[in-house]
Amino acid sequence: MSEREQAVLSWVNKQLFIGGKWVDSSTGATYGVEDPATNLILAQIADAGPEDAVAALDAASAAFEAWAETPPRARAEVIRRAFEIIMERQEDLALLMTMEMGKPISESRSEVAYAAEFFRWFAEEAVRIDGRYYVAPDGNSRVLTMKQPVGPTYMITPWNFPLAMGTRKIGPALAAGCTVVLKPAEQTPLCSLALAQILTEAGLPGGVVNVVNTTSPGPITDALVADGRLRKLSFTGSTEVGKMLVAKSADNLLRLSMELGGNAPFIVFDDADLDLAVEGAMVAKMRNMGEACTSANRFLVSAKVADAFADRLAARMGAMRIGRGTEEGIQVGPLIDADAVAKVQGLVKDALTRGAKLVTGGDKLDGAGHFFAPTVLTNVNRDARISAEEIFGPVASIVTFDSEDEAIHLANSTEYGLVAYVFSQSLSRSLRVIEKLETGMVGLNQGLVSNAAAPFGGVKHSGFGREGGFEGIEEYLALKYVAINHRA
Repeated sequence: MSEREQAVLSWVNKQLFIGGKWVDSSTGATYGVEDPATNLILAQIADAGPEDAVAALDAASAAFEAWAETPPRARAEVIRRAFEIIMERQEDLALLMTMEMGKPISESRSEVAYAAEFFRWFAEEAVRIDGRYYVAPDGNSRVLTMKQPVGPTYMITPWNFPLAMGTRKIGPALAAGCTVVLKPAEQTPLCSLALAQILTEAGLPGGVVNVVNTTSPGPITDALVADGRLRKLSFTGSTEVGKMLVAKSADNLLRLSMELGGNAPFIVFDDADLDLAVEGAMVAKMRNMGEACTSANRFLVSAKVADAFADRLAARMGAMRIGRGTEEGIQVGPLIDADAVAKVQGLVKDALTRGAKLVTGGDKLDGAGHFFAPTVLTNVNRDARISAEEIFGPVASIVTFDSEDEAIHLANSTEYGLVAYVFSQSLSRSLRVIEKLETGMVGLNQGLVSNAAAPFGGVKHSGFGREGGFEGIEEYLALKYVAINHRA
């Protein structure tokens, strides 16, 4: 480990953050955070239990009234200062992210900027929370509506975007006047702990944001969801876990935001600009080593251009530099852990046994770290597991189609509905297809949809609720209607 890496790690507190203070776990337990590129332990951090989670909710509940009554401009200025601090420390945060998650340093820099943008956006939205006043249809009264913070919130974030998933949830919550208990993924808690430090430096009062790291998320979640003081749960993760959380939240009728799994179709029509489509595919597939819910999971390519597209894509993916992401110029880092590698390897082997053709890659790499070679498969059977399951790895699975209707049918033949990508130079065709796609988001002739100023979210088993955009703050606001007797 380099001196700079050691310095960055030493800057981050390794405890729990509760009530504005850094504290050890109530049991004294700790656990190790692994570098997925080397298998070495980066740091030992506090491992929270249910008692710590309840203490965090105690703090969030105690801080709620004062934070909700804080003037919107004052809330906005704290969030804006946090944005500025993040950007000042972009290099350190990027290195920290690469060390604990594995993505190339260039991608980590981009994520830090993306994460910061949610704070800038919602700092601006904090002062634009509105309501309405209008005459009732019968003219005998007036209608007033107002929006108020829903209350203390519990946020569960994933490991694949360890800083951005925190700011995407915390930003609108703080802007709305809510308080937070954040449980980061056990694999990547360091970015969340750094974020807590930054928010404190920005002037956030103690108890407004609390962070509990844990290797036992079930008991912590059970304790919080069963507590009547909690009013909202926001989760990003697998559909399987999301369904369990929805069921658990029913007793207290929590407000929910669920950003769940995906099985994104990447549709290339015969009139597409193939160079543009390949560029889009490289972003949609290889961003974050394919470990993203928005990752292109199924490449649906017109049979007329499938060979040309596959050859160009394989050439690009096969030439990518693989290694520890801290080195400049690395394009592909490790997957998050050994289980992730085993899953991807199993999906590839299943596809090959069902008749798929391997064009490039196809297996894990020897040595330390959890590396899997960028892989392109053609002639993939539509019944293969890789066509139905979320890959979460650097594998492009290509299936051909012969007509527009067939492409739409294939794209929609999944329980998921997060995002789709469409490549065509025909505007009329693009609009026809987009209107029929059963997804919450579409990338038209581009492979990236993430944007702090746009509503992120899906339909079907990909969840509900939106994060980002004008819509994002609404998830943390309750609507109150007042009937006014204006003649009294």
